[in-house]
Amino acid sequence: MAKVNGNYEVLYVLNPTLGEEETAALVARFKELAEGRGTVTEVDEWGKRRLAYPINDLEEGYYVLMTFSADPAFPAELDRLMRINVSVMRSMIVSKEG
Repeated sequence: MAKVNGNYEVLYVLNPTLGEEETAALVARFKELAEGRGTVTEVDEWGKRRLAYPINDLEEGYYVLMTFSADPAFPAELDRLMRINVSVMRSMIVSKEG
């Protein structure tokens, strides 16, 4: 039997040079995308933090952790959208189930 919904976490790092409004708009956009295909449990904005290594000559990034449940095809689509967005420096989506 096919899995109907899964629980996922996505951690993404936004460019720290974005303004507050641009950052809030991106966080809201990714949340809306997840709500359109499932249920968002939590969005935890960690804020600006120092990176372990420089990315594109930047020493820090704006971290956001989002927990959601959605159909199994959605994480691949969310990953694709995050990869083509130039304001997303890094992202990682993981399944919370065994």
